[in-house]
Amino acid sequence: MDIGLVLQTDPPADLLVERMVRAEGHGFTHGWTFDSVVLWQEPFVVYGRILERTRNLVVGPMVTNPSTRAWEVTASLFATLNDMYGNRTICGIGRGDSAMRVAGRSPATLARLSEAMTAIKDLAEGREAVVDGSPMRIPWVRDGSLPVWTGAYGPKALALTGRRADGFILQLADPYLTEWMVAAVRSAAVEAGRDPNEVRICVAAPAYVTDGSAEQRAHARDQCRWFGGMVGNHVADLVSRYGDHSGAVPPELTDYIKAREGYDYSHHGRVDNPDTAFVPDAIVDRFCLIGTVEEHREKLARLREAGVDQFAIYAMHDDIDGVIDTYGREIVPALS
Repeated sequence: MDIGLVLQTDPPADLLVERMVRAEGHGFTHGWTFDSVVLWQEPFVVYGRILERTRNLVVGPMVTNPSTRAWEVTASLFATLNDMYGNRTICGIGRGDSAMRVAGRSPATLARLSEAMTAIKDLAEGREAVVDGSPMRIPWVRDGSLPVWTGAYGPKALALTGRRADGFILQLADPYLTEWMVAAVRSAAVEAGRDPNEVRICVAAPAYVTDGSAEQRAHARDQCRWFGGMVGNHVADLVSRYGDHSGAVPPELTDYIKAREGYDYSHHGRVDNPDTAFVPDAIVDRFCLIGTVEEHREKLARLREAGVDQFAIYAMHDDIDGVIDTYGREIVPALS
């Protein structure tokens, strides 16, 4: 199982770059960032610095969307970085949550997401694509390669991922839900005539290592509770579309948002988010990796059995460097 690191592009950018360099030195394979340019700095500017300072780390957004940038711009950004540093970028993409809603816009439709996935990949790899009805090609691309991984929760998005994506990004680390969603993606891949094992699986969630004490577990939960609030935005969309117990989405994913009242994107992805009080401890424990090194190893083993190829650590808490170092010393060697 690969290990990735997910960071927000908060200033100073130099600190983020140093942490990505540190992660690669510890055996991490992927460096991901948020892509919400009103809330954080422009990630593609930062990717160049990361790639310059590392040798093998693969970098990209978790996740971009079809609407913030024109598709040919997104493709050219990836293609330019690949031309400069080798094919070391990856395109995580979804409908758009914070990037769109904080700007007063709605997330993209799945139809638009599907078209964007194809166009961005084709353009970045040197093939012709149709963008807004106009055929185009980036003429200077040579031997380009851009894996496109889709973030998804709902049945239609999971089906799209299985049909079209190179990889699936699931933003939670609950083994039961992971098994359910991986099965849905692979089933869609088979129906589309694809080898289901060609679709790579990435689980992304906060990880916080403790000494096993009740005090540290309580602190870790408080540091990671924001994640349940963030996931709750996507879950609320699913509930509004399919209902609480439609069978389209497992109740293990939807039941916890009944006490949710709203969400302020100015605190998105932040430990101090005031809109996450509705998230119970049980959800934090299920969706995140919290506990001793051995507890982390055990849960990662369960995720690997569920088909997960990469665990990407959301490092948004008060021990970012500690979790990078501990994973490097105690967990990455065990996984390999």
